[in-house]
Amino acid sequence: MANHKSALKRIRQSAVRRLRNRYQYKTTRTMIKRLRNTTSKSEATVMMPKVFSLLDRLAKRNIIHKNKASNQKSKLARFVNKLG
Repeated sequence: MANHKSALKRIRQSAVRRLRNRYQYKTTRTMIKRLRNTTSKSEATVMMPKVFSLLDRLAKRNIIHKNKASNQKSKLARFVNKLG
């Protein structure tokens, strides 16, 4: 257990941030799954910018690596372009 007041505060802060990061990452993963499950191209093209925005936000805040965000965006774009 931490002995210093600042260490106790740091523990509280990191716990709150961890929960917030988990929530944001889970929300993004759910949106990606919804996009992948769509069959109409018009619906997918509407969803795509929202999902890209979420991925960019996660990468900007260092919740995920920027290259992972780029790879996911690339795969999703290819998926949407293949829809007929």
